[in-house]
Amino acid sequence: MITAHHAEHHRRTNRPPSTASIRGWHSRILLAEDNDEMRSLLASILRRDGYAVLEARDGRELVRHLTEHGTGRASDIDLVISDVRMPGASGLDVLAGLREIDWSMPVILITAFGSADTKARATELGAAILLDKPFELDELRHAVRSVVPPRL
Repeated sequence: MITAHHAEHHRRTNRPPSTASIRGWHSRILLAEDNDEMRSLLASILRRDGYAVLEARDGRELVRHLTEHGTGRASDIDLVISDVRMPGASGLDVLAGLREIDWSMPVILITAFGSADTKARATELGAAILLDKPFELDELRHAVRSVVPPRL
Protein backbone atom coordinates (compact mmCIF):
# COMPACT_ATOMS: atom_id res chain seq x y z
CA MET A 1 0.00 0.00 0.00
CA ILE A 2 1.23 3.49 -0.81
CA THR A 3 2.01 5.47 2.33
CA ALA A 4 2.96 9.08 2.97
CA HIS A 5 6.45 7.86 3.98
CA HIS A 6 6.92 6.16 0.59
CA ALA A 7 5.78 9.27 -1.22
CA GLU A 8 8.03 11.64 0.75
CA HIS A 9 11.08 9.40 0.29
CA HIS A 10 10.56 9.20 -3.47
CA ARG A 11 9.86 12.93 -3.76
CA ARG A 12 13.23 13.72 -2.16
CA THR A 13 15.30 11.14 -4.03
CA ASN A 14 13.93 11.07 -7.56
CA ARG A 15 13.89 13.79 -10.18
CA PRO A 16 11.92 13.49 -13.44
CA PRO A 17 13.71 13.61 -16.79
CA SER A 18 13.37 16.74 -18.84
CA THR A 19 10.77 16.75 -21.60
CA ALA A 20 13.57 16.60 -24.19
CA SER A 21 15.13 13.48 -22.64
CA ILE A 22 11.90 11.50 -22.74
CA ARG A 23 12.33 10.95 -26.49
CA GLY A 24 15.54 8.95 -25.91
CA TRP A 25 13.76 6.14 -24.03
CA HIS A 26 11.76 3.38 -25.65
CA SER A 27 8.58 2.97 -23.56
CA ARG A 28 7.06 6.31 -22.58
CA ILE A 29 4.31 6.92 -20.05
CA LEU A 30 2.35 10.10 -19.50
CA LEU A 31 1.26 10.08 -15.85
CA ALA A 32 -1.47 12.49 -14.71
CA GLU A 33 -2.15 12.75 -10.99
CA ASP A 34 -3.08 15.89 -9.07
CA ASN A 35 -1.63 14.68 -5.76
CA ASP A 36 2.05 15.69 -5.91
CA GLU A 37 3.30 12.98 -3.53
CA MET A 38 1.35 10.21 -5.25
CA ARG A 39 2.49 11.36 -8.71
CA SER A 40 6.12 11.49 -7.60
CA LEU A 41 5.96 8.04 -6.04
CA LEU A 42 4.30 6.41 -9.05
CA ALA A 43 6.66 8.12 -11.49
CA SER A 44 9.76 6.99 -9.60
CA ILE A 45 8.54 3.38 -9.41
CA LEU A 46 7.82 3.33 -13.14
CA ARG A 47 11.21 4.91 -13.95
CA ARG A 48 12.92 2.26 -11.86
CA ASP A 49 11.12 -0.34 -14.00
CA GLY A 50 12.68 1.15 -17.15
CA TYR A 51 9.98 3.52 -18.36
CA ALA A 52 10.37 7.17 -19.27
CA VAL A 53 7.70 9.11 -17.40
CA LEU A 54 6.35 12.51 -18.29
CA GLU A 55 4.31 13.99 -15.44
CA ALA A 56 1.13 16.08 -15.56
CA ARG A 57 -0.24 17.83 -12.46
CA ASP A 58 -3.86 18.04 -13.60
CA GLY A 59 -6.21 17.49 -16.52
CA ARG A 60 -5.18 20.70 -18.31
CA GLU A 61 -1.51 19.74 -18.21
CA LEU A 62 -2.38 16.22 -19.39
CA VAL A 63 -4.18 17.64 -22.41
CA ARG A 64 -1.27 20.02 -23.10
CA HIS A 65 1.25 17.17 -23.02
CA LEU A 66 -0.90 15.05 -25.32
CA THR A 67 -1.16 17.97 -27.74
CA GLU A 68 2.62 18.54 -27.67
CA HIS A 69 3.55 14.87 -28.00
CA GLY A 70 0.87 13.73 -30.43
CA THR A 71 -2.08 11.46 -29.91
CA GLY A 72 -2.09 9.14 -32.91
CA ARG A 73 -0.02 6.21 -34.08
CA ALA A 74 3.10 8.35 -34.34
CA SER A 75 2.71 9.54 -30.75
CA ASP A 76 5.71 9.93 -28.48
CA ILE A 77 3.54 8.48 -25.69
CA ASP A 78 3.07 4.70 -25.36
CA LEU A 79 0.69 4.74 -22.39
CA VAL A 80 -1.39 7.25 -20.44
CA ILE A 81 -2.02 6.69 -16.74
CA SER A 82 -4.52 9.17 -15.36
CA ASP A 83 -6.37 9.83 -12.16
CA VAL A 84 -10.09 10.02 -12.86
CA ARG A 85 -10.87 13.11 -10.74
CA MET A 86 -8.53 16.03 -11.39
CA PRO A 87 -8.89 19.78 -11.82
CA GLY A 88 -9.15 21.00 -15.42
CA ALA A 89 -10.27 17.79 -17.07
CA SER A 90 -11.07 14.39 -15.62
CA GLY A 91 -9.35 11.24 -16.78
CA LEU A 92 -12.68 10.18 -18.30
CA ASP A 93 -12.93 13.49 -20.19
CA VAL A 94 -9.46 12.99 -21.62
CA LEU A 95 -10.21 9.38 -22.52
CA ALA A 96 -13.41 10.45 -24.30
CA GLY A 97 -11.46 13.10 -26.22
CA LEU A 98 -8.81 10.58 -27.26
CA ARG A 99 -11.48 8.21 -28.52
CA GLU A 100 -13.08 10.99 -30.59
CA ILE A 101 -9.81 11.54 -32.47
CA ASP A 102 -9.22 7.82 -33.05
CA TRP A 103 -6.49 7.44 -30.42
CA SER A 104 -4.31 4.37 -30.43
CA MET A 105 -2.43 4.50 -27.12
CA PRO A 106 -3.77 2.54 -24.13
CA VAL A 107 -5.05 4.33 -21.02
CA ILE A 108 -4.97 3.11 -17.43
CA LEU A 109 -7.27 5.01 -15.07
CA ILE A 110 -6.81 5.21 -11.31
CA THR A 111 -9.50 6.39 -8.92
CA ALA A 112 -10.51 6.61 -5.30
CA PHE A 113 -14.10 6.94 -6.50
CA GLY A 114 -14.61 3.69 -8.40
CA SER A 115 -18.39 3.64 -8.57
CA ALA A 116 -20.19 1.25 -10.89
CA ASP A 117 -21.00 4.20 -13.18
CA THR A 118 -17.33 5.24 -13.35
CA LYS A 119 -16.25 1.69 -14.14
CA ALA A 120 -18.94 1.31 -16.80
CA ARG A 121 -17.99 4.62 -18.45
CA ALA A 122 -14.26 3.74 -18.38
CA THR A 123 -15.00 0.38 -20.02
CA GLU A 124 -17.29 1.99 -22.59
CA LEU A 125 -14.54 4.48 -23.49
CA GLY A 126 -11.95 1.74 -23.88
CA ALA A 127 -9.79 2.11 -20.78
CA ALA A 128 -7.29 -0.74 -20.69
CA ILE A 129 -7.47 -1.02 -16.89
CA LEU A 130 -9.18 0.81 -14.01
CA LEU A 131 -7.39 0.59 -10.66
CA ASP A 132 -9.12 1.52 -7.42
CA LYS A 133 -7.14 3.50 -4.82
CA PRO A 134 -5.62 2.46 -2.58
CA PHE A 135 -3.71 -0.12 -4.57
CA GLU A 136 -0.46 -1.99 -4.08
CA LEU A 137 2.47 -0.63 -6.07
CA ASP A 138 3.02 -4.09 -7.54
CA GLU A 139 -0.57 -4.04 -8.79
CA LEU A 140 0.17 -0.89 -10.81
CA ARG A 141 3.52 -2.27 -11.99
CA HIS A 142 1.84 -5.47 -13.21
CA ALA A 143 -0.94 -3.51 -14.94
CA VAL A 144 1.56 -1.30 -16.76
CA ARG A 145 3.74 -4.25 -17.84
CA SER A 146 0.65 -6.09 -19.12
CA VAL A 147 -0.27 -3.12 -21.33
CA VAL A 148 3.18 -1.80 -22.36
CA PRO A 149 6.18 -3.97 -21.49
CA PRO A 150 9.39 -2.00 -20.88
CA ARG A 151 11.78 -2.07 -23.82
CA LEU A 152 15.19 -1.50 -22.24
